[in-house]
Amino acid sequence: LLIIGAGINGAGIARDAAGRGLSVALCEQGDIGGATSSSSSKLVHGGLRYLEQFAFRLVAESLAEREVLLRIAPHLTHARRFVLPQSPGMRPQWMVGAGLFLYDTLGSLRGGGRSLPASQRIDLANDPRGGMFKPEYRKGFVYSDVSVDDARLTLANVRAAVSHGARFLVRTRFVEACRSDGHWLATLEDAAGRRTLRARAIVNVAGPWVTRVAKNLPGAGAAARLRLVRGSHIVVPRLYEGDHACTLQNDDGRVCFLIPFQRAFTLIGTTDVEVGEADDAATISTAEIDYLCRAANRYMRHPLASSDVVWSYAGVRPLIDDGKAAAASVSREYRFLLECDADGKLPLLTVFGGKLTTYRRLAETGLSKLASCFPSMGKPWTDGRPLPGGDFEKNAWATFPAELARQYPDLPAPWLAELAGRHGTGCRVLLDGVRTVADLGRDFGGGLFEREVDHCIANEWAMAPDDVLWRRTKCGLHMTEEQRRDFNEWFIKLKNKT
Repeated sequence: LLIIGAGINGAGIARDAAGRGLSVALCEQGDIGGATSSSSSKLVHGGLRYLEQFAFRLVAESLAEREVLLRIAPHLTHARRFVLPQSPGMRPQWMVGAGLFLYDTLGSLRGGGRSLPASQRIDLANDPRGGMFKPEYRKGFVYSDVSVDDARLTLANVRAAVSHGARFLVRTRFVEACRSDGHWLATLEDAAGRRTLRARAIVNVAGPWVTRVAKNLPGAGAAARLRLVRGSHIVVPRLYEGDHACTLQNDDGRVCFLIPFQRAFTLIGTTDVEVGEADDAATISTAEIDYLCRAANRYMRHPLASSDVVWSYAGVRPLIDDGKAAAASVSREYRFLLECDADGKLPLLTVFGGKLTTYRRLAETGLSKLASCFPSMGKPWTDGRPLPGGDFEKNAWATFPAELARQYPDLPAPWLAELAGRHGTGCRVLLDGVRTVADLGRDFGGGLFEREVDHCIANEWAMAPDDVLWRRTKCGLHMTEEQRRDFNEWFIKLKNKT
C-alpha cells in the first residue's frame, strides 16, 4: 500500500494499515504534518458551530473520537473548560443552552462515553473567569473540549506506523504512477534522484494538493470538488490567567477561540479565507490579523493591537465544495473516491476533506474500502492502543511530570514538564544517562537543548531547523531572534557534516 501525504490523515492510515499487517510505504514531499496538519487551532473538538449546520453525524463522531484521543495520547491532549460569554444581539441564551446540551450528549450516543464535565450557565459578573471581559458581558456558559499538539499527534502516528513495519519516505515527492503487469508502478523523487516503487493499491491523501496529485494518476476522477480555505492564527502574550479557553461569537456569525498556549501566550483563531490554489507556504494577511484582533477586542477589557502579535501561522484546509456560499459554512466531512482497473483490481483511493479530530475514523473507513484488495488484512485496532509516548497506566499521566522531577532533581521541573508533554514516556529514552543540565549539551535558549535536537534528528525525521523549532517543539516561540538565527546556522552546519 502506497500512501501519498503524511498529514494527519495519511499518517493515521499508515498506522492503521501497518498494524493490520499490510506492507506500507508513506511518502511526503515536505515535513511530517508540515502544512495543514500543524496549522490548526490545536483542538480535538466536536465543532460546536457545526450543530447550526445540522452536521449531527460529524459532531457525534468527533466527540466520540475526542474520548479515544484522550485515552491513546494523554500526553498530547489537554482537557479544558471553554468560557462562552453571552453576546447581546448574537444567538439567544436558549439556543446556546440547547446546543450545549446536545453537544454534551451526542458523543455518548456514538458509544464514546463522556469523561469531561458537562456544560453549565455561569454568571460572569461573579465568576473569576469573567474578569477579562468588558462589563456588558455578564452572562455566559462553560463547556468542555480538548486542546492538542497537532504536529506531534501527526508525528506519533507516523512513528507508530514505522514501529509496525511501514517505510516512511520523508522529503520524497510523488511524481506519477501507472498500472502495469498487475501492479502500480509509482515514480518518487527525493534529493538523491528518482526511484520506482511497486504497489497493489495507492491512497492519495495529499490534502490541499490532492487534485494536483490526481492529475498524475491515470483514471483518477473528480467526483468531489475541493474548496481551499485558508485558516490563520495569531499568538500574543498571555491575555488572562487561568487554564480555561474562550469561545467568542463574532458579529459575522463565526466564532473565535482564545486558547492558553505554551505557558506565556494566548492563541487566537481562526479565519476562513477562500484561496484559489494550495500554497506551499501559506501566510496570514494583514486583514486577517486585524480581523482576529477585532474579534477579541469586542469582548476583552484590555484592547489588543496587531503590534502585540509575536507569531502567526496559516494553513490551507482542503474542504469539500458543498455549494454553500460562506467559506465558514463549508462542511468538514470527508469523502472517498475508489477507482479500480477493468478487472476491479489495483485500486486508487482518493481522500477528500476531513478534520484533525476525525482522522482515526477516516483511516478505518478508508481501509474498509480496500478490504477486497487485501483479504488477509487484520481488523480495526487503533482505538485501543496508545500512540508512542502515551503508554501510561490509567491516570498515571497526571503524576508523570512530578515523577520526572523527583527522578531528575537537578533538572528544572518546568522544563521536564514541557518535555513530558512533547514525548510522554519517550522521555525515559531521551533522558537516559542525563543527571545535570550540563549533560543536555548546548543550550540554544527557549528550553531547547542539544540532547533533544539529536533525538528529533535521530528518531523523528527532523531535517530542517523549522522542523525542530516550530513542529517537534515550539521552542522557537520562546527564543529571541538572535537565538533562532544561531540555531539555524548550527543546525545547517550539523546537517552538512552528516
